[in-house]
Amino acid sequence: MNKTKLFAVLSMIALLAAPAFADGLGYINYEKVLSNYDAAKSVAKELDAKGMELQQYLMDKEKEFKSIDTPVKKQAFKDKIANEYKAKEEAYIKYRLNKEKEIFTKVQNTAKIIMAEQKLDAVVDIKAVFCGGVDITDIVIDRLKGIKN
Repeated sequence: MNKTKLFAVLSMIALLAAPAFADGLGYINYEKVLSNYDAAKSVAKELDAKGMELQQYLMDKEKEFKSIDTPVKKQAFKDKIANEYKAKEEAYIKYRLNKEKEIFTKVQNTAKIIMAEQKLDAVVDIKAVFCGGVDITDIVIDRLKGIKN
């Protein structure tokens, strides 16, 4: 009987405390932030251009390959290009990851500032929210654009 009363009391406390924590969770639509953040759009264009450079490199080397006349020379060329391409691809991936981390860090730091200002307990991506919480997406976008609201 005591366990039932304890459960009832704890349930009542949880129900009464729930409204106090209703605004404790903030969320952002990270994809929307990226599509409205000029630095992120600039990085995306830069990465696309670098990706196209890699493709162009392969197309140019394919033309060279076709002009080679002996199988031994072709194999040596293939080996050389495979090593060069691997190095270029690894450099591109490292560069891309650094740029993506840089953008993510800027968005995250901005969200942290807004979280403190709004007195939120946490900020998550909109995909993690089933219902409730406070959408701070537009505030984050404005701050990244330099608009203080």
